[in-house]
Amino acid sequence: MLKQVGKALRCFRWLPVYSWQWLIRRPPRTGVVHVMIAVADHFEPSIAPGTPETYTSTDEQERRVEQWCSEYPKAVDRWRDADGRPMLHTYFYPAEQYNKTLVDRLAEHCRSGWGEIEIHLHHGIRAADTAENTRRVLVEFRDRLARLGCLSRWNGEGPPRYAFVHGNWALANSAGGRACGVDEEMEILAETGCYADLTLPSAPHPAQVTKVNALYECALPLHERAPHRKGRDLVCGRPPQIFPLIVQGPLGLDFGRWPCLENGELTTLHPPTLRRLSLWCRPAISVIGRPDWLFIKLHCHGMNPRDGAAMFGTSLRQFLEELTKKAPAYRVHFVTAREMVNIILAACDGREGDPGTYRDYRLRLAQRTAGSPHRRPDSVPCDLRLSAPLGPTPLSRGNSPYRQDGLSHLHA
Repeated sequence: MLKQVGKALRCFRWLPVYSWQWLIRRPPRTGVVHVMIAVADHFEPSIAPGTPETYTSTDEQERRVEQWCSEYPKAVDRWRDADGRPMLHTYFYPAEQYNKTLVDRLAEHCRSGWGEIEIHLHHGIRAADTAENTRRVLVEFRDRLARLGCLSRWNGEGPPRYAFVHGNWALANSAGGRACGVDEEMEILAETGCYADLTLPSAPHPAQVTKVNALYECALPLHERAPHRKGRDLVCGRPPQIFPLIVQGPLGLDFGRWPCLENGELTTLHPPTLRRLSLWCRPAISVIGRPDWLFIKLHCHGMNPRDGAAMFGTSLRQFLEELTKKAPAYRVHFVTAREMVNIILAACDGREGDPGTYRDYRLRLAQRTAGSPHRRPDSVPCDLRLSAPLGPTPLSRGNSPYRQDGLSHLHA
């Protein structure tokens, strides 16, 4: 019993920090507030609900991906943000489950403008993984995605860059050795071109760190276990020096009908609503000095058949209708993970104006195809103000010099 109580307390070590934030943080109450919404989709076609160590059949995986690529655009195309763009997902595809047919189909979906692919990884499940194997799997999958034109490059040049989500939440071996085993994982991410990690929040999982509701650089050496336990908040006018950046989603408590955890997860039982939007905005996650640009990173498992209603159904459509037509307090921008990080970098460089103009600020993809839904004649952007692009600067990596050197299972 005492062991269970101790485990529960460790899962909520972040509560004191959150309580202080709840007292002192608020979104701006005057002026235009821009809200960037990104959906980090742990996109696992193999997921078999209730049996996490089992993969569904290849035929079923192909059916799911094809259904998503055909049905998702029809479900959300009607509703547009301030820039005339639909709600997009960033598809964090599991590197250890690479399937050429599935990834090629998803890449085609993304080239049409319906999202972007980044890297997800489950490893160290049955036994601790090694640094060498982790590097190898990341580099192989990174290069496969780069050949498909799925990944970005700094100012459009140089080696491929990627965003990352750790499977089973155990980023940089932060779960006591479970579901990872590689203390120096953050350093490996930096060396292989990762510009941002979007794993957190992981609560109520024990891998949750005490630093919450923040955009920051790791303050501990990247070769240490869980260097994201400590961090330097990103500040307007101070470009970040250590990558990957840590981009956290909202974490807190919902004191509605009964107290419950709010961690930004989208499921059938917890679909998006305007009430939840207010909870996501409450922590005011932003670059310090740019409080009118709020960043909301949500997460989901889009391939989980149990959550289809939250991905395609009435609850999602009602949310989009209310968000785009009845939420005048905010100017909403639907963004991918890459675009969110670009806007964060623009804020760090002191950029002003409409954040939607900085979607391709530093990390740039190849030109999208003609069928892109990002603009359409009958969708007029709201208050679009263009800004002159900033000249190129090198990507700093702190104490991890970039090298072109170079997992294993489960769902999260």
